[in-house]
Amino acid sequence: MRGWLAPLVCALVGVAVFMPVLGVAPCEAREFVLPVPRVTIYPGDVIADGMLIDRPFRNQDFDGPGFASEREQLVGKVARQTLLPNQPVSANGVREPHAVKQGQPAVVIFQSGGLVISATAMPLQAGAVGEVISLRNIESGTTIRGVVHADGTVRVGGP
Repeated sequence: MRGWLAPLVCALVGVAVFMPVLGVAPCEAREFVLPVPRVTIYPGDVIADGMLIDRPFRNQDFDGPGFASEREQLVGKVARQTLLPNQPVSANGVREPHAVKQGQPAVVIFQSGGLVISATAMPLQAGAVGEVISLRNIESGTTIRGVVHADGTVRVGGP
């Protein structure tokens, strides 16, 4: 070897040989475990615990907030895209299940102080808890917007 490469190679070999003697461990790839699908999960499927397995990874590309790192982040959620077996699941590859479904009547509640008004409306789109959706009032035909709640009702007109 000639030039600058020979001293560099010798230095690197020397460091690798003497690191254990000096009590310094060389850099090792950190292994982490992610939940991955056991089978192919299709869009719209609700993810059950039995559909997942834990798989170790060393690739740092899968470490971080972009991928589901715990089973709780996946179980009970709905797949937005096809999830392939043994592949990490991206955080935006799943969504919360819809509490209100399009085309199925929903109860709309307006509350102001002690006044509570409820009516039935037809959702124009599906919605998960916390989402704002549009609905058509069955009696008047007007379009209203409201926030979906966990009990399947939609709150309009106030906090």
